[in-house]
Amino acid sequence: MVQAGKSIRNPRAPLVVKLGGSLHHRIPEIVPLLCGSGRPLLVVSGGGLFADAVRQEQVADDAAHWMAVAAMEQYAWVIASHGMRTTDILAVPETTAVFLPYISMRQRDPLPHSWDVTSDSIAAWIAAELGIELLVLKSVDGIFLKGIIQEQVTIPIKNDVVDPFFIPFVLKHRIKTTIINGKSGVGIEKFLNCEPVLCTKIGTTF
Repeated sequence: MVQAGKSIRNPRAPLVVKLGGSLHHRIPEIVPLLCGSGRPLLVVSGGGLFADAVRQEQVADDAAHWMAVAAMEQYAWVIASHGMRTTDILAVPETTAVFLPYISMRQRDPLPHSWDVTSDSIAAWIAAELGIELLVLKSVDGIFLKGIIQEQVTIPIKNDVVDPFFIPFVLKHRIKTTIINGKSGVGIEKFLNCEPVLCTKIGTTF
């Protein structure tokens, strides 16, 4: 039986929170939980339906990359419309805010231009830049292999939960990363309060 991890010891520590596009219909429930947590959270949005539209265009990799980053920004405004403030400053916020990534990404251009790099890896890069932990909210409980949830991942593995670039990047940069099911408001609250929750941890520093 998988034992739930304790996640983060300090219930006031800052976090980067990746809010996946698959949770679009849960935004009205998730935003109050994040804003009311008492923690300084920098929320990084997925691309959602906007990124799906980019994929359908079948443009060259460079164009697709920047269009997808712009899609993240559009999804960030959807999140903001439910009561979360926005920021385009790459820094730990004083209070929870959703990040508008386009300007920072264009200025730094830190990642390969490929569909192997999605908003998951962009969120990991942001966490590495800020030197803080990463929480990834998905529509599943974590990473599964042969139907079994992986409590901890310490080597690159193929999966359909995060993009191919993500796990190697997280391991290389030693980013404490946890994937939980964002469809459960209770699960989000428990994690933010440092209570045990079903999850997959990525890294060796827990």
